[in-house]
Amino acid sequence: MITKRIIPCLDVKDGRVVKGVNFLGLNDVSSPVKLGKYYSDSGADELVFYDITASSDGRKLFTDILTKVAETIFIPLTVGGGIRTTEDFDRVLKCGADKVSVNSGAIENPELIKRAAEKYGNQCVVISADVKRIEGEYRIFSKGGRHDTGMEAISWIKHCVELGAGEVVVNSIDTDGVKKGFDLPLLKEVCSAVSVPVIASGGAGCKEDFVALFKEIPDIDAGLAASIFHFNEVSIPDLKQLLAKNNINVRL
Repeated sequence: MITKRIIPCLDVKDGRVVKGVNFLGLNDVSSPVKLGKYYSDSGADELVFYDITASSDGRKLFTDILTKVAETIFIPLTVGGGIRTTEDFDRVLKCGADKVSVNSGAIENPELIKRAAEKYGNQCVVISADVKRIEGEYRIFSKGGRHDTGMEAISWIKHCVELGAGEVVVNSIDTDGVKKGFDLPLLKEVCSAVSVPVIASGGAGCKEDFVALFKEIPDIDAGLAASIFHFNEVSIPDLKQLLAKNNINVRL
């Protein structure tokens, strides 16, 4: 049985971790270096670092802060934000990232996925899909959830995997920060469409939401959350104990 992963997410803006609701109304939380170390020490399986305004600001990701985070933690690190070229992949990997997440850069140039996978391996390329329901259809959004691309989400995610993405993070804009549970219907569709690991993001409000996620969708590989971890509403050790009690395989 595959071990399910618990992944805290650091949304970084101007060098600080922030958190909002439905990708809006951002509030300052903490230092990414301090939080990264805390999660590494608390039993998180991986850490995700998103420079959330790099794409919309049209700039490159903050590498100095990223390097400090990578030096502080002892778990795999996925990094995204403003990734547009294979040179950006190279720069971020040299800062200590294990995997690189692409969203807007892949939408602008899907060949980036293929080139990066050929150069660094599929396992290094993560497609991050920001998805929102528009008139009954799942749509892909770019620019940190600000721009509706008009593209249907499930077919786009499938295309990215065909190009070489080795992992998919599904960010539900509809459930992001709302704390009413993961977007299970969307996640089920994605898991049915692709054969690579899928990470659920957006909506976790309590420990039981993770139990529901892994019970309802046995194929899902990981649950990602931010605010419930940042504000100590849920501790990772307590969450993993509950998952284990529910016969969900986790690393304790």
